[in-house]
Amino acid sequence: MSRRTILLSGGATLALILTGLWWLAARPNGSNLPATESAARSESGVLAVDARRATQMGIRIAPATAAEEAPLATIPAMIQPPANARVAVAATFPGTVVRTLVVEGDSVKRGQPLAIIASRDVLTIGADLSRAHARSGVAQANAARLSQLSREGIIAGARADEANAVAAEARADVSEKSRILALVNGHGGNGCYTLTAPIAGRVTSAAIQAGNPVDGTTAPYVIDAADRYEVVGQLPERLIGQVRPGMSVRLLPDLVGRIIAVGSTIDPTTRSASLKAEIPGGPGMVAGRATSIVIAGPAPADAASVPDAAVTMIGGKAAVFVAVRGGFVARSVTSGGSSNGRTVLLSGVSPGEPVVISGTSALKALASAQ
Repeated sequence: MSRRTILLSGGATLALILTGLWWLAARPNGSNLPATESAARSESGVLAVDARRATQMGIRIAPATAAEEAPLATIPAMIQPPANARVAVAATFPGTVVRTLVVEGDSVKRGQPLAIIASRDVLTIGADLSRAHARSGVAQANAARLSQLSREGIIAGARADEANAVAAEARADVSEKSRILALVNGHGGNGCYTLTAPIAGRVTSAAIQAGNPVDGTTAPYVIDAADRYEVVGQLPERLIGQVRPGMSVRLLPDLVGRIIAVGSTIDPTTRSASLKAEIPGGPGMVAGRATSIVIAGPAPADAASVPDAAVTMIGGKAAVFVAVRGGFVARSVTSGGSSNGRTVLLSGVSPGEPVVISGTSALKALASAQ
C-alpha cells in the first residue's frame, strides 16, 4: 500500500471518530430514545414532534371556532308544562267506567281514545234523538203538503208557514242531540261514550279505574303537551340586569331554550329573582323534575370555542396545545365556561388556530420531561 493511500485512510478514520464524538455529546444525558422519536424544547418553547411521531401519539388537530355565546351561570330549575299546554279531559256525563285504554305516563295522539264510560244520560239522549228523527220526518212531510196546498190556494198561507216552522224546530232538535252525542263520542244504541285526547302529549294524571263511577264534574285524565315545556329557576341577584328575555339557556345535555321572562322583584330570603324559559321536549323531560340550566350570554370579541378535550391543566393552570411550525406549543388560556362539550376561551387562543383535541396527555408527558 502506498504512503498516499495510508494517509487518506487515516484521515477518513479520524473524521469518523470526530463525528461520532460530536453525536454522543449532542444527545441528552441518559436519553435512550432514537433521534427520530425524541422531542426537544427550543428557545421559543415549541415541542418539536415530527408528523410520524404525532401520528403514533394519537394527536388530532381541529381549528378553534369563534364563540358566539359564553356561559354566564348555572342555576337550579324546575321543569313544568306551559300554562296553555296542560289540558284536563272531563267526563261530561255521569256514569260507570267500562274500560280504560291508557295509563299514566302513556304518550297519546290527538283524538286517541282514553276510556269508555257507560251513561244513562247518553242512552236517554240516544232515545230522544230517535224520537226527534221521527218527529222531524213527519213535520217535514206535513210542511211540504201544506205548502203545496197553499200554492194552489186551497188553504191560507199562514197554515203552511206554521207547518214549516214546526219542521224547522224538529230539524233543530235532531241537530242538537246529534251534536251532543258527537261531542262526547257517544253511541245512543249502547249508552256509552268515549273520552278522547284533545291534544297530543303525555298522560300526567289518570284518576280513573274500570268499574269506578264518574260524576260528570271531574277530570279523570290530565294531558301535558309533549313538545313544549318551561323551566323556572331562581336568578342570583348579581345577574339581575345582565340576563334578559331572548337570551338562550341550555338544559344538559343538548336541549336549547329561550328565556321568556325575568322577574323584577328580589326574594328577600333567597336574594334571587324568578326566571322562566321555554324549552322543547326531549329525553328526560318530565314535568316536576328538578334540574339545572346554563344561562348563556354574548361572548366577548375574539373569544374562541374549543372542544372540552382540548383544555388540559399544566402547572395548575388551564392550557391548550396549539400546532405551530415545527411542532406544538402549550399556551395558558382563560376559560369562560363550558357547555355542551365545548369550552369558551377568553384569551390564549384565537379563532381559526389549530388546537390539539386528542393526544394532549402524551404532549404533557413530553413537556414535563424537558
